[in-house]
Amino acid sequence: MTPRAVAATFLATACLAGPATAGCGDDVAAFRWPDGSTEFKIEIADDAEERARGLMFRESLAPDAGMLFIYERPQGVAFWMKNTLIPLDMIFIGADGRVNGIHSMAVPGDETPIPGPSRTLMVLEIAGGRAAELGLVPGAELRHPRLDQAAALWPCGQP
Repeated sequence: MTPRAVAATFLATACLAGPATAGCGDDVAAFRWPDGSTEFKIEIADDAEERARGLMFRESLAPDAGMLFIYERPQGVAFWMKNTLIPLDMIFIGADGRVNGIHSMAVPGDETPIPGPSRTLMVLEIAGGRAAELGLVPGAELRHPRLDQAAALWPCGQP
């Protein structure tokens, strides 16, 4: 294949793949709901040690950033704010990507457990008050490659 043919094939493939996968990477949590949509640049916490540390000791969190806690299977979960220095919103997500609950403005340092709905697969922590600012509400749908794409309400590859 000539260099020109290789370049043309690459560009054609990139153009076809681009929009279908936009907003669907391990480092992006994209949400949609009837009145809006948003994306967060995220870090992943998917093992016990990462989940235990979470966002402890962070002095700030950008408005479009967050940490996505991913569990091996849907289950009951509870969070606390021990050693957490900033207020957080916690977005609880089921196995199909539906937001099943939101705990707003968790208080820094508070060790009171914050339970999520049963059968939670993921929890996204974002800056406190951000969910309300955006209008992000229960029922919103998450698009992320770590969801089972066959079960996801908004699978990767769907606009």
